[in-house]
This record gives sequence, C-alpha cells and structure tokens, in this order.
Amino acid sequence: MAPEIVIITGMSGAGRSTAAKALEDMDWFVADNLPPAMLVTMLDLARRARAAVPKVAAVVDLRSRAFSTDLKSAIADLDASGAHPYVVFLEAGDDTLVRRFENVRRPHPLQDSGRVIDGIAAERDQLRGVRAEADLVLDTSALNIHELRARMRDVFGSEHDATLRVTVLSFGFKYGLPVDADMVADCRFLPNPHWVPELAKQTGQDGAVRDYVLGHPQAGSFLRAYVEAVEITLAGYEQAGKRFVTLAVGCTGGKHRSVVLAEEIGARLSGQRIAVQVAHRDLGRE
Repeated sequence: MAPEIVIITGMSGAGRSTAAKALEDMDWFVADNLPPAMLVTMLDLARRARAAVPKVAAVVDLRSRAFSTDLKSAIADLDASGAHPYVVFLEAGDDTLVRRFENVRRPHPLQDSGRVIDGIAAERDQLRGVRAEADLVLDTSALNIHELRARMRDVFGSEHDATLRVTVLSFGFKYGLPVDADMVADCRFLPNPHWVPELAKQTGQDGAVRDYVLGHPQAGSFLRAYVEAVEITLAGYEQAGKRFVTLAVGCTGGKHRSVVLAEEIGARLSGQRIAVQVAHRDLGRE
C-alpha cells in the first residue's frame, strides 16, 4: 500500500512552514523545499521504508524554478504510480502578505528590484494554475499560527490522533528538579510511607502503599484540584499549539508518594485527545 502523500504549496508568506510543522507534529515525514522532480523519488523511498514512513508530505514552492510545469508533471507521475497526492494550497490577501513580509523584514523571492507587492503579484500569476487544481485551498489571512495548525489537524488528523502528548513524571526532590518539567507539584505534605515499617521497602507501585497514600483525605482533595487545574492548562497549551507537556510530581525520594500520585494523575488525564505516559525518574535509586 502506497504511503499517503501531501504536497504543500502556495503563496510565500501564507504559512507553508507552519502547515508543514503541523503535519510533523502528527508524525508525518515532511521534506521542505523539495524540487517537484524529487517527489516520485521521495515516495519510492517511503515505500521501501514501509511502516517506518507511513505518511509523507513535501513543501514545494517557487524556490524551485520551472515550478508550475515540474509540479504538474510530478503529480501526473505520482498518479500513474498509484499514489494520488493531496495538494494543499495556502494563500492570503495582498495586504496580509505585505504586512507579513514587512514584519520579518525580508524581500519577496520574486520582487527583484521592485516592491513586495510586485513580487506577490508575479507569484500569484505563476501559481494560478496550481491553485485551480489544488484539493484544498486555505486562506490564512485571518488565521494566526495556532489557528492554522488547528485547521491542519482538523483536515489531516483523525479521532484517534492525540493533540497533546503528556508525560507525568514522578521524582525525588533530593535528587533535583526535572529540568524539562512544565509544571511541578509537591506532594511532601502527605504522610510518608517511609516511616511505616511494613511499607518502607515497598514502592508506590505496590497496592499497600497506594492504599495508604490515597487513603489520606488530603490526597483526594489535591488530586481533584490539581487535575482540574491541569486540564485547564492543557486546553491552553493545545490552543497555543504546544504538543509535548511534562508534569512533574515530587516527594522526598521519588519512591512512594510521588509514584502513587503520578500513576493516579496519568489515569485521570488519559482520554481521546490526550496521549499520556507515566514515568518514574528516581524509582529504584534508594
């Protein structure tokens, strides 16, 4: 079975790189500034890799000369091979594109010695045929980066795709804070099983320790409040386009309380739109 292949093209400044990044975040293999003639070769390599590269995309634009003719030829070759490419064309209004180029203080690739608007007009004329045959035309004039990423997820994601990948990490404060933590919770306010002789040698993955930690009234209150706060935060992260989040939960040694709470938080956060994994950084160090 041929891999899926998406071709991202369109106006300079309309958001091609953002669209490509959105696909990368959904585990697509993306090649930027690929000459149209290389599309068939890229697909052939993906086929050889089989399951390792199931979905491929390429950003193709006017940086590749003879663009329009070469792209039409490449699409015809892909169709002949049985892989029917899905062409996404990104555009925006002239005023929007001029403003974006002025903001980044870069010339338009086709303006030569003229103005930015001259380059935009030349590019729009050259891309007229490609736009007419595109499968999807996205006008990004009124979209910010996060909204464009969301549109790409809507089109190319599935109900099984998680928009956020969350790691709930237990740790011991005595070994230092995790440097990659986005949020840190301290559960040292709970009674420590270390001081209960029959629990000291066990860990937070053992039932007796779990029952001891979760049996404390403050544990339930903390979990309810913390998970509610995290869900609000994750919704904000998702809207902002953040894809990877680390929630760190610490106790003294990372053996008992933090392990129990990390497992419980992970279970409560798991859902259709969130991929959650639980890890225990310091378990086994004592």
